[in-house]
Amino acid sequence: MTARRLPVETDRDPGLQPERTRLAWRRTTLSYAVTAVLAGRQVLAGGDASAALALGLAALVFLVFLRLAHRRITQLGAPQPALMRAGSAFAVAACTVALAVFGAAVMR
Repeated sequence: MTARRLPVETDRDPGLQPERTRLAWRRTTLSYAVTAVLAGRQVLAGGDASAALALGLAALVFLVFLRLAHRRITQLGAPQPALMRAGSAFAVAACTVALAVFGAAVMR
């Protein structure tokens, strides 16, 4: 009877999971960019001043999210990526909610 060996951290391929996560961050950033462009198009097609303000705020939120995503993608390049801090995770969630709210304001 052979003893069953438990997996250890070194058995994991460190390249796969961080790579998938980097790709997910890139896809999310792209979807943010598409949303911002569509909101801009809506404002240019005949939005009022409140829609233009919402678009400006959405662009600001996009830039904040872009910075957070870039920082996380860079961190994932390390051999042992650190966990995302709670403050950063909260900021990403807040950016997502804010973009939805500002997008709804543009469409109103």
